[in-house]
Amino acid sequence: MAFVVTESCIACKYTDCASVCPMDCFYEGPNFLVINPDECIDCSICVGECPVNAIVEESEIDPAQAHFVQINRDLSNDPRWKRIRVSKSPLPDHETWAEVKDKLHLLEQF
Repeated sequence: MAFVVTESCIACKYTDCASVCPMDCFYEGPNFLVINPDECIDCSICVGECPVNAIVEESEIDPAQAHFVQINRDLSNDPRWKRIRVSKSPLPDHETWAEVKDKLHLLEQF
């Protein structure tokens, strides 16, 4: 099973998770990160790095967030989403968005 980036990441985009990933399986969009499930080795190193608890194991995902399994798969294979290996600053309003729920409509795919 792979790990999945869920809704909490939208509009925050903390990237510490990407910098610790031994497989470099994170991909970056305008306001969200995803994990390529075919590259993830299920090591869980990234989980503890996310300050908004946006990364979960696919087998343990909340049913309300289950659509993020396919979102991660699709966007990690979109050529506009680039591999990210280093930490960057979070988005400017990350603190405002960190506790907000129901942010899927804010997801920018390009």
